[in-house]
Amino acid sequence: MSIIELSDQEIQRRETLDKMRAMGINPYPAALYPVTHKSSEIKKNFKDGEEVCIAGRLMRRKVQGKASFGDLQDSEGRIQVYFNRDEICPGEDKTLYNDVFKKLLDLGDFIGVKGTVFKTQVGEISVSVTEFTVLSKSLKPLPLPKTDADGKVHDAFTDPELRYRQRYVDMTVNPRVKEVFVKRTKLFNAMRQFFNDAGYLEVETPVLQSIPGGAAARPFVTHHNALDIPLYMRIANELYLKRLICGGFEGVYEFSKNFRNEGMDRTHNPEFTAMEIYVAYKDYNWMMEFTERLLEHCAMAVNGTSEATFGAHKIDFKAPYPRVTMRQAIIDFTGFDIQGKTEEELRSAAKGMGIDVNETMGKGKLIDEIFGEKCEGNYIQPTFITDYPKEMSPLCKEHRDDPSLTERFELMVCGKEIANAYSELNDPIDQRERFEEQVKLGEKGDDEAMFIDQDFLRALEYGMPPTSGLGIGMDRLIMFLTDNESIQEVLFFPQMKPEKFGEAKGPELTENEKLIFDILSKEQSMDLNDLKEAASLSNKQWDKGIKGLAKHGLTNVTKTDEALIVSVVN
Repeated sequence: MSIIELSDQEIQRRETLDKMRAMGINPYPAALYPVTHKSSEIKKNFKDGEEVCIAGRLMRRKVQGKASFGDLQDSEGRIQVYFNRDEICPGEDKTLYNDVFKKLLDLGDFIGVKGTVFKTQVGEISVSVTEFTVLSKSLKPLPLPKTDADGKVHDAFTDPELRYRQRYVDMTVNPRVKEVFVKRTKLFNAMRQFFNDAGYLEVETPVLQSIPGGAAARPFVTHHNALDIPLYMRIANELYLKRLICGGFEGVYEFSKNFRNEGMDRTHNPEFTAMEIYVAYKDYNWMMEFTERLLEHCAMAVNGTSEATFGAHKIDFKAPYPRVTMRQAIIDFTGFDIQGKTEEELRSAAKGMGIDVNETMGKGKLIDEIFGEKCEGNYIQPTFITDYPKEMSPLCKEHRDDPSLTERFELMVCGKEIANAYSELNDPIDQRERFEEQVKLGEKGDDEAMFIDQDFLRALEYGMPPTSGLGIGMDRLIMFLTDNESIQEVLFFPQMKPEKFGEAKGPELTENEKLIFDILSKEQSMDLNDLKEAASLSNKQWDKGIKGLAKHGLTNVTKTDEALIVSVVN
């Protein structure tokens, strides 16, 4: 990186880095630092005079002569630290305090601190420093928000694109963000514990698959050079987990990274995490009860209560949840009965409702569009939508009471689907016929139609016991449990367009500099007095702005017989 590309603060920090090294201080030491306590532990279990050793970022510093206060931020929060010159430097040499602490340390630097715990006169638990060690020099200044006397926050790091690209900064300066990801891990741990206690086995299945099966979605395609074959990033792990049930496991589950080459919005990311579980000798009625108990358990583990706030809604994950059939849901919100309708009747009805449909859509897709547009968004509290038409569920068992339906449910929360479950189809002949119907849809132009997985059909032919399966979108679930309306907020590193590094970037201009430069850019050169008049700035603002542009090398002033001319430097 050229020194020209660095800000004044970045240049200054590199200079202090060099000064540290010149003093024999290693700003990036290799040795272990013997941390004994975390900030939260010290505050929770306060013991006056206790000796502690802590480490973290220096996030605040207030120098008051030979005594200073600061804030140290570790993985669990912040704690005040007190620096006294004579405590840190008991001898004649005060260099460590006067030079290193006061002049060479910057906000954001990682330091280690040894000292004793005490309470200030105002009752704040603090650490009186007897020794500090530079652990890592920060070369970029953190965007530190400041709160004024009126409680107004300034310089907040809130721009979504910057936050998602620089999550490491986001978590440092916005503590709530870190809490979201702690809760995400609590959710996974709670769900894993629930399954393990039930006696089910966590497994792993392939991410690269020769046939993308288990869902209707557009896959990412890659190429395996050694085998000279196309491979697909997994869109679902369903068919592999069912093979394991065929192989004799009674209950298996997996937290799987899935990939779908589809659009991005507030609830979709091309890479997402799903949980799928399959249990032998169960049906979808049993799975509904299991799901209710699971989600109540998870909500309690994450938030300490079954209730959660999501936007304007307060939702309650306490079991049991209402059950509504797909047919009844569509009747309730459209007045249209899908029972017994042909593909053309469904297409005509959808068009009549103002829904954008086309000729490539089969009955399943048409019903899905009607439900999605007219019904889905109305279910705020957890609600099971049950008994889907057969055309919508090519991997699901035919309903025991109605052959046109399947034994399937989806769980709706706040107008979004977060769980999908079946009484799994285990009739290999029926399954083959359903796959063939999917092939016909693909031939009509449906790029999300399923492939035929011949090996999976072979596994079914060897026999699969009656089984119920459940899939949960983990990213969506944690959104609801942490009151985040965008999926990007619950992913450490959401998918984004790549940044362009190495391209020449212009200098950062002040508002006044921008104003002057924008006026000048239109003409390329102007009389200095005319430019000043057009800018309409005070004398002080004008002087600072025009000098700033010259300093950045953006303008040039030439003297003629008649006037001073300001020109843009091209």
